[in-house]
Amino acid sequence: MPHGPRVRFAPSPTGYFHVGSARSALFNWLLARQSADGCFILRIEDTDADRNREEWVDGIITAMAWLGLDLDEGPFRQSDNHAAHAGAAQDLLNAGYLYFCDCTAEDVQARKGDNKTPGYDGYCRERGLSRTTRTALRFKTPREGVTTVHDLIRGDVEFANATIDDFVVAKSSGAVLYALANVTDDRRDAITHVIRGEEHLPNAPKQMMLWRALNDASDVEVALPVYAHLPLLVNEQRKKLSKRKDPVATESYRDQGYVAPAFVNYLALLGWSPRGNQEIVPLSTIIEQFRLEDVSHSPAFFDVKKLRHMNGEYLRAMSSDDFIAACAPWVTPWASDWQPTDREVPWSSSEFDASVFARVAPLVQERVAVLGEVAPMVAFFFLDDVVMDEAAFEKVVVSDPLGRELLAATVRRFVDIPWGSNELHAAVVELGAAASMNLRKAQAPIRCAVTGSLVGPPLFESLEILGRGRVIERLESALARCSD
Repeated sequence: MPHGPRVRFAPSPTGYFHVGSARSALFNWLLARQSADGCFILRIEDTDADRNREEWVDGIITAMAWLGLDLDEGPFRQSDNHAAHAGAAQDLLNAGYLYFCDCTAEDVQARKGDNKTPGYDGYCRERGLSRTTRTALRFKTPREGVTTVHDLIRGDVEFANATIDDFVVAKSSGAVLYALANVTDDRRDAITHVIRGEEHLPNAPKQMMLWRALNDASDVEVALPVYAHLPLLVNEQRKKLSKRKDPVATESYRDQGYVAPAFVNYLALLGWSPRGNQEIVPLSTIIEQFRLEDVSHSPAFFDVKKLRHMNGEYLRAMSSDDFIAACAPWVTPWASDWQPTDREVPWSSSEFDASVFARVAPLVQERVAVLGEVAPMVAFFFLDDVVMDEAAFEKVVVSDPLGRELLAATVRRFVDIPWGSNELHAAVVELGAAASMNLRKAQAPIRCAVTGSLVGPPLFESLEILGRGRVIERLESALARCSD
């Protein structure tokens, strides 16, 4: 009976969860979710013991769960299948596809000289060596012809076999290397599509050779998978994203307060586009419309500014209750199952007032692009001591006589004015006009004195929520600072 696509995401746990890896995982997941019997598998390729760390494994699993990329099978560990890898190597050796080689890297380099391709000259191919503690296993790459990778994104890509050396498939220790381990696992899992970054394209002809050789050596015919190599992700300079220079860790975006639906929506646009002019589309639409054949092979610009804008649109589209719930890890981490790892909330649980935040949240929802901006923007509601932007205070109060005069007049006016945002707005308009200041300029010293910053939620609604006593206290404190 026909079955849906079987795809796997097979990361190596050697660092943070790269946004390119997240994109690869998503495109595999999308293909699987287009069929009722599609299967999405997570396989942790952990055979590189020197570079792997368990915390990176946890990071991969946690990040994928955050993105909503649910699994049908796994997570599996490649290292758990080492017996099958060794068995595959023995089958290939018995069938004449492999040979032992005792050449050191220095030996290979000495014979190669200035010749860059192929990397290994096949010196041991006919020597008839046996297994020792010094012999590795190499694959007998065909010397003639081409290997053609049928790629859904790039079309047919041809590799001249003469340019592919007799590559090592197992070390002298017996440890099977990535190429053979990967193919062994893919055959076991009946993978139908291999969807991965374009940096893996040069591996494809070697893996196809191994796949066909295993079909022959094992007398078990498993159909080759369909290949799709995704476009490179580049930065603003159109250079490949650098782990050291570019913000590539998926975990960091979660810490900053990007929401998973926005992040997934943006990842889907890295090389692919939904139909029509809309880029912000529901996940159900992405699943319905996604086609590997429509993915571009041109490099995709990972535009953090665009991602940030898209995230802000998602936040503004939330209901107030959903927005408040989404803010929890950044404003009430003590009551959340998950907390960002790169910051601490500026207030204690005793200082925080949930009812005040419920009134404030709709004000900041329109002004933040990421959830991590919420706490700094509303801290003045919960902290007795305002964290002052000293440069801003110097500019609009200390060095501006009109600013100081406006603060003094505001204190006098706010003492007995009806305490509502509309009345406060009208009063400041009037005070500003008397001082020949427009509303924007008149607001600045008041906002800085009360909130500690020149940016934040709408001023007059904030003053109403903060209350007359605390507002006047802060205005008077600001004036006192000027006279010290």
